[in-house]
Amino acid sequence: QLRLVESGGGLVQPGGSLRLSCAASGFTLDYTTIGWFRQAPGKEREGVSCISASGDSTRAAISVKGRFTISRDNAKSTVYLQMNNLKPEDTAVYYCAAAKAPFWMSDWDQAPMYDFWGQGTQVTVSS
Repeated sequence: QLRLVESGGGLVQPGGSLRLSCAASGFTLDYTTIGWFRQAPGKEREGVSCISASGDSTRAAISVKGRFTISRDNAKSTVYLQMNNLKPEDTAVYYCAAAKAPFWMSDWDQAPMYDFWGQGTQVTVSS
């Protein structure tokens, strides 16, 4: 069974950090573009960041640039999202997603470009 599993969410104070992980089960992430999305209560799902299969190209939403960093370790078939200087508005369920086929990175934040989704991990930023 093909699955993506996110981990690393939790409760953190404003200004704190978390590192999310996205691991694959049943397939390898080596040749897939991986995106991180988030959805806050009452809001639409939005793209947070993306990394190409090779890892040499990344994208990030303006709201997280300079604070979040995406990376991948293909040897471990895992993609990470390092989140620093977290703000209350970062509170959301975070999902990772994998694309079976390459696509233009300009479309990185379009959910239909991705084929597999994890179940999500909750991130809560609050004092």
